[in-house]
Amino acid sequence: RHAVFGLTDSAMDHCIVSLKNISFGYPKRPMLFHAFSFFLHEGEQIGLYGPNGSGKTTLFRLLTGLEKPQSGTLFFHEKAVENATQLWRLRCSIGFVLQNSDDQLFSASVLEETAFGPLNLGMNASQARKRALETLEELGIAGLANRPPHMLSGGEKKLVALASVLSMKPEALLLDEPTMFLDEPSQSRLAGILRQQQLARIIISHDKEFIRQTSGIVLRIANGTVFEDSAGL
Repeated sequence: RHAVFGLTDSAMDHCIVSLKNISFGYPKRPMLFHAFSFFLHEGEQIGLYGPNGSGKTTLFRLLTGLEKPQSGTLFFHEKAVENATQLWRLRCSIGFVLQNSDDQLFSASVLEETAFGPLNLGMNASQARKRALETLEELGIAGLANRPPHMLSGGEKKLVALASVLSMKPEALLLDEPTMFLDEPSQSRLAGILRQQQLARIIISHDKEFIRQTSGIVLRIANGTVFEDSAGL
């Protein structure tokens, strides 16, 4: 099983989301990926690091359909994502916590922010509020429920952004530089919360200690290639 983390498919492990033989590059820039494949299976908890510009965030954008490859295919539950309905289902199931929390938080209160996803999933207001409160309680931030997100500290904003994703009960988490702007106590708190989550996840981070604390496998990305590199930490 060890060999399948992130890098190859396996009939024995259910694949949640994958990229197969994709090629992608931004206009007027060198190609980032060529004939590239990547797989995220149930229960896999991956830490991903690499130099700036190596394609880490782009990989997340490809996995969530925010970028479309020039060739190759995005799969969700081993079915090609080919229309808007399939893409919506994927995005409801793959929680993406952005690098900058201010880009993710927009509601008037933490409770409204956390209830927004469940409402979009079709819950009524009462159900969404209950789900939101349960999620905030789970993360230990129920006391922030009535606070405006823009008035929170960096660490609090990061936890609220995570709560807004977890309230949708995703199958997997993608976290882009989750320790950015966080002090050490906030980083430790976030690491503890993530260790309690059994969801499949990928964490992008330059913080190698945080990766060690939160990831079962470590991958490095460079020159359009992702490879196992635990020794690099």
